Amino acid sequence: MLKHRVITAAVGVPLVILAIWFGDPWFSLLIAAAALTGTYEFYHMANFDRREPMLYLGLSWALALVLSPHYRNPDVLPIVITAAMLISLIWLLLRPSREKAFHNWAWTIVGALYVGWMLSYWLNLRGLEDGRNWVYLAMLTTFANDTGAFFIGRARGKHKLAPMISPAKTWEGAIGGLVSAILAAIVIALVFTLISPFTFKYWQIILLGFLVSLFAQLGDLVESLLKRNMGVKESGNLLPGHGGILDRFDSLIFV
Repeated sequence: MLKHRVITAAVGVPLVILAIWFGDPWFSLLIAAAALTGTYEFYHMANFDRREPMLYLGLSWALALVLSPHYRNPDVLPIVITAAMLISLIWLLLRPSREKAFHNWAWTIVGALYVGWMLSYWLNLRGLEDGRNWVYLAMLTTFANDTGAFFIGRARGKHKLAPMISPAKTWEGAIGGLVSAILAAIVIALVFTLISPFTFKYWQIILLGFLVSLFAQLGDLVESLLKRNMGVKESGNLLPGHGGILDRFDSLIFV
């Protein structure tokens, strides 16, 4: 499993770095693909993926939400949200089965918001001035947190962090992820100063590394809670050694 995890990272991380570097349309396509796949995995975990009309509506809405930073007219996003709400609720009236109607509707809405809407912020971040550097800083710091937490947790982990949610996570791993994130943020920021006009103060980068680690680990715990509620170990098997897209992007959703 560890070998597969390393190979997947060795292939995937350079592709992500290139997509960030070249920007649109490649970065938007990457995030949109992650949003669609992650939303499908969300519905699959909820045993919702066989309800085809609602599934297609949810996936379409997730795609519309994740690409919302590209809308030039600010009125488009409210229209998209309103249309999705109306169409999905009217569809409930047309279904022959009334059992769990709003339960299924809620899963549709939550999946699109949790994955599609949250990941749209990466496109917002890339669109800022110096957006490429900010995306690199946030994403690579997140990867450093996940890597540090994984390896230090495996090597030194003894005290359970949240045994009722994720028995494998430990305080040692969480601290290892935090330290790794802060160190990575400092190193990445220093590299940026050598290749581009990127100014910062050390306390700002340390604080940013701390916050990235905090929210990355919160995002990881939320997805662990979701999987525990759904009775699954992984969200999917698309990424060997990592599981599904949500298993890899759960931290990025919060960050």
